[in-house]
Amino acid sequence: MKKNTGMKSGSLSRRGFLKGVAAAAGGAAFGFPYVITTPVCGANAPSNKITFGCIGVGRMGSDDLKEIMGFDEAQIVAVCDVDSKRAKQAKQAVEGHYGSLSESGTYKGCAEYKDFRELLARKDIDAVTVVTPDHWHALAAIAAAKAGKDIFVQKPLTFTVEEGRALSDTARRYGRVVQVGSQQRSDAKFRFGCELVRNGRIGKVHTIKVGLPIDPSTELQPVMPVPENLDYDMWLGPAPLAPYTEKRTHPQKDYSRPGWMCISDYCHGIITNWGSHHLDIAQWGLGTEYTGPVEIEGHAEYPKEGLWDVHLTFHAEYTYANGVKMTCTTNTENKQGIVFEGTEGWVYVDRGSIDANPKSLLTSVIGPDEIHLYKSDNHKKNFLDCIRSRAETIAPPEVAHRSNSIGIITSIAMELGRKLKWDPQSERFVGDAEADRMLVRPMRSPWCL
Repeated sequence: MKKNTGMKSGSLSRRGFLKGVAAAAGGAAFGFPYVITTPVCGANAPSNKITFGCIGVGRMGSDDLKEIMGFDEAQIVAVCDVDSKRAKQAKQAVEGHYGSLSESGTYKGCAEYKDFRELLARKDIDAVTVVTPDHWHALAAIAAAKAGKDIFVQKPLTFTVEEGRALSDTARRYGRVVQVGSQQRSDAKFRFGCELVRNGRIGKVHTIKVGLPIDPSTELQPVMPVPENLDYDMWLGPAPLAPYTEKRTHPQKDYSRPGWMCISDYCHGIITNWGSHHLDIAQWGLGTEYTGPVEIEGHAEYPKEGLWDVHLTFHAEYTYANGVKMTCTTNTENKQGIVFEGTEGWVYVDRGSIDANPKSLLTSVIGPDEIHLYKSDNHKKNFLDCIRSRAETIAPPEVAHRSNSIGIITSIAMELGRKLKWDPQSERFVGDAEADRMLVRPMRSPWCL
């Protein structure tokens, strides 16, 4: 499928591009002194707190930041964003919150950064949040693991299958605790629904149906001057050079999510955006968290023009090695959730409800000798607990990588428009070199895994 730039005119200058590359390359290693934090009143002394740096403090990043501030055992000491306005607002929010808890009523212990590598160079930071556009997840999280930080990274885990494998392996190699933002695993409804399936309450599972919403399209966009508060070259990072326009980067009044979620240079669209949640639950209920389907076929409608170029409506079909069939579609009867169908009934679950047939399943009790899935009632608290215990989180990177990979290979199958065979062990397509090449995205210099 030929890619449309979605722009009317204009481009970034070669001089501006080279200046940005030089700036990025020049910051490969930092030795910045860390900031000593001011004590904050609370049950935990400052020395007992888990110190955080927050990388990306926009729409989702600011929500995660506020949630972490709500835990007495955590303390945010640094924020980072390529948008200086967002970074400043986050710094003010942190210092205002901790100031309200201090005896003096003020707090000035939160540092502000534009380059995440400066934040990672600090020795006093225990953990980080990585809440950036998808094309940045792997680079920031891998660098954090190598810097000895534990990591909360928003879903989808990475932009490519290659990146997901690299991130999962790096986290294991460096002994880091990683929690992926697949918070549905910390929802009692999803856990109970999966336990019903895993314990055979609906008989032998034969079909799973996943329903997702539809991404919007937009018209061609004018080239705009880059705002003074935005380091646009750093925002692009490993992605191809592209002229700036507001609907490429920031949330819109007519669309609650940022435009980059609908642009294939930064995101695969709803198939990984929401799909990483629902496909993860499908894997959890089926017990295939460390593998995936062996066949996939998908078809999609794409915008004919405009800046946003990811799929619109789509339909994908999968086959697992055990014979289970799964569909993932925007044209669904089961709304935006997951249906497990078995020989003796079905279970449906979404973010607001759980249903089943027979209805008696909803009051079923999972016995002490049956399968009980990992229980977490609060996703961030589970992360904090695992930082202290060094136990595996409820949404570890290997599991998230496997679920996200399904969305990525779905995107590839839809773009190619043909049935593909997938080998979950080698994480390669079977006998299809063209499809294999799409598992990797080249990175703009100087960025690389």
